Amino acid sequence: MRYENPLYLAEEAGALDLLSGGRVALGISRGSPEPAQRGWESFGYNDPDDVKGAVMAREKFATFMSAIRGEKLAPADPAQFVPGARLAVEPHSPGLEQRIWWGAGTAATAEWAATQGVNMMSSTLLTEATGASFGELQREQIDRYRAAWKEAGHTWTPRVSVSRSIFPITTNLDDLYFGRRSGGESDQIGIIDGARSTFGKTYAAEPDKLIEALKADPAVAAADTVLMTIPSQLGVDYNLHILESFAAHVAPALGWEPNTVGPVTGIAD
Repeated sequence: MRYENPLYLAEEAGALDLLSGGRVALGISRGSPEPAQRGWESFGYNDPDDVKGAVMAREKFATFMSAIRGEKLAPADPAQFVPGARLAVEPHSPGLEQRIWWGAGTAATAEWAATQGVNMMSSTLLTEATGASFGELQREQIDRYRAAWKEAGHTWTPRVSVSRSIFPITTNLDDLYFGRRSGGESDQIGIIDGARSTFGKTYAAEPDKLIEALKADPAVAAADTVLMTIPSQLGVDYNLHILESFAAHVAPALGWEPNTVGPVTGIAD
């Protein structure tokens, strides 16, 4: 969000949601740590107060959400409208505000997302490291988000997603790509953006072992949605195979049921 034009993004999101019949679910975050030096300059911005982009992103997100909610943000031209009139961003898609997600990398950011009245998604990286496992850290994040949501007094029920790298081993090619590291994967600790961070492990095993491991994951148990992260460099056909294997052999045991309207999406609810 840090380099986006919030009103233009709201306009595009509203148009897409109307065209798709209300099917847009838009995930937003401050953006990952960028590899460019002084990247804001390349995007046409002056030196921001926070070079990591968090402050810039949150300010723009507030404007974006006001536009998504249909608030009148811009003063109207008095030559065309009555004096004092204000304009909302068009098109406006009612209900889209409840399908906006914020990507939270810490428990504190999860609480902030709850105060903003948006859904929360948590990826395979947290910029925290306390000695707890990745799943435990993420479970704490979810619990604090839901507590903050309740305290904020919002009138609808949000959704929470967690991301996992999951690879069912069902063919010789699967075993070649991922089988040789199954069972040896564990959470990793590293430095991201100057902060000690925890990276979630890869789940790669035969379906029955995956089911057992995912059921034991405290964050997966607490979340509403599991998002699968898959390696795009392996190509469309192989990625489709991964999704189909997960949908056929693993997801049903986690409570997922096929979407009878459209194709498999890689999301287990």
